[in-house]
Amino acid sequence: MCQNRSLFKSLILVYLLSLCAATPAYTQTKEDSLYIQNSYKKIERYIPMRDGANLFTAIYIPNDSTKQYPILFTRTPYSLAPYGADNYKVPIGPNMLFAKEGFIIVYQDVRGRYLSEGEFIANRPIIPNKKSPDDIDESSDTYDTIDWLLKNIKTNGKVGVWGISASGFYTTTAIIDVHPAVKAASPQAPVTDWFMGDDRHHNGAFFLMGSFSFLSSYGQYRDSITTNSASGFYNYGTPDGYDFYLRTGALKNFNTLLKKKNILWNDMMSHPNYDDFWKARNPLQYLKKIKPAILTVGGWFDQEDLYGPLKTFAALEEAGPVNENYLIMGPWRHGSWTRGAGDSLEMIGFKEKTAEFYRKEIEFPFFMHYLKGTENPELPKAYIFETGLNQWRKYTNWPPKEAEQKNLYLQAGGKLSFDKPVYNEEMSEEYVSDPNKPVPYSSEIRLFRGHEFMVEDQGFASTRTDVLVFETDTLKENVTIAGNIIADLFVSTTGTDADFVVKLIDVYPNTSSNKMGGYQLMVRGEVMRSKFRNSFSDPEALVPNKISEVEFDMQDASHTFLKGHKIMVQIQSSWFPLVDRNPQQFINIYEADDKDFKKETHRIYVDRKNPSHLKLRIINNSTNEK
Repeated sequence: MCQNRSLFKSLILVYLLSLCAATPAYTQTKEDSLYIQNSYKKIERYIPMRDGANLFTAIYIPNDSTKQYPILFTRTPYSLAPYGADNYKVPIGPNMLFAKEGFIIVYQDVRGRYLSEGEFIANRPIIPNKKSPDDIDESSDTYDTIDWLLKNIKTNGKVGVWGISASGFYTTTAIIDVHPAVKAASPQAPVTDWFMGDDRHHNGAFFLMGSFSFLSSYGQYRDSITTNSASGFYNYGTPDGYDFYLRTGALKNFNTLLKKKNILWNDMMSHPNYDDFWKARNPLQYLKKIKPAILTVGGWFDQEDLYGPLKTFAALEEAGPVNENYLIMGPWRHGSWTRGAGDSLEMIGFKEKTAEFYRKEIEFPFFMHYLKGTENPELPKAYIFETGLNQWRKYTNWPPKEAEQKNLYLQAGGKLSFDKPVYNEEMSEEYVSDPNKPVPYSSEIRLFRGHEFMVEDQGFASTRTDVLVFETDTLKENVTIAGNIIADLFVSTTGTDADFVVKLIDVYPNTSSNKMGGYQLMVRGEVMRSKFRNSFSDPEALVPNKISEVEFDMQDASHTFLKGHKIMVQIQSSWFPLVDRNPQQFINIYEADDKDFKKETHRIYVDRKNPSHLKLRIINNSTNEK
């Protein structure tokens, strides 16, 4: 028994360490390792910032000194390991194509992490109009590092910045108050807004499962400069996350497990609304007059940061056509475009090696053009992979101008149609939501969130009485959506608050010849905490049994529902333990007690006056392939 407990603890620690990796593990080959060791010299330096702090930086320089090379720069809170001038990272750069071409590859531990000096502040706010050396942010740290590199290392004078997840956030901040040597940047799955849609919250609802496991290590106070990662919480006592999180109960109980010392967890609990704390940490408001070329990258099945790339690209477009701005969205989970073939995700096949295509035909030519002056790859404004038909699409705008908004209406009796409801009298579908028996986010027993739920068959949820199901007739022709999805619900409840989870689902035909017959693929799923329906800064209670409109952003999608399939919408009020439970009372959920969680009845209205629906962008042209 003790041996099994020790093994369980070890497995948890391994997983917690993996949470700090923005990309799937790279299978290191002996050939790649030897190539980098034989072709590059690694040096390590402390680079001084304007306020006197020194940031630890690893620099890989090609041995061939007869040429001048551009810099590819990444800043990370997750460690630039391995440490030591004789220990080489494999691969270096975005992938081995860059290592073999010849770039100066630079990694840096951000301020306050691992071997870098200073205080770490997650998603550190930008300071506009800096007036003194003490006015530092991630933008100034990037500027100071690049300035030092150009003065101390032989280069061709051009710099590219890139990074995934949190490093994507640092890439976004790098183009604010940007160093003039930066010619290209690629924020990939960039953390952007921890309240509205990335990682920690979606539409104000707290993403419990991923946040607790991640922040238990990431949010710890650093008491010394070290190469070691902080160990996270591991005393789960069960492999069943649903059981663990339900038994632990109200959110404030988790603080006891973290000994009330976790800085970031305490930040989450201290800011339940979209206040100045959150607003200051969103870098998009500072994306003005951006000069470098930008390649923003994301994945449709990203379990962490789908919001970031979509909103970053949109903000850059809104800022004006100063720079060349591109969006790439592929059929990938978080960071998976950097490794492997990308020809499948769990049980779904994509017909081609999408990740290999991206690395060879998009990312590599992009940086080669802007940093080495090679031929312009002539990328489209938006290079989008369309699931369902499984093909790349090229668009001159995103969302596509040719996409027309159509409303997909919820109908009485569980029907779903593009026709507006015909019932003039008030009509609704209802269900009872019990936060002490929440709807699971997965049918599998999982201790950690994982990514599999993004493509898991949703049939397990459709049979529950606390999940409403609406379904179209069998489609007589393909239906292609491309762009933003908005849920617009008319609801009432016996309580004063409620979460509404809406899932847009592709139902495969249930035939004997179809290996995936009856499979319910979640094309997009999103949650809304209804007290934020009018303002994320100033929440409002629902009035019991009064109809209220709850409209919210479900993010974008590019998908074709094929002829012979059906479109399904599922609606529920818990998604546990992916999302924390709503007590269904208008209170500060982060201070709620276990006794505050109440069973309530919710109604979704489907009549002509209160037509609950999804706003979809529909395109008819499905011939625009790669």
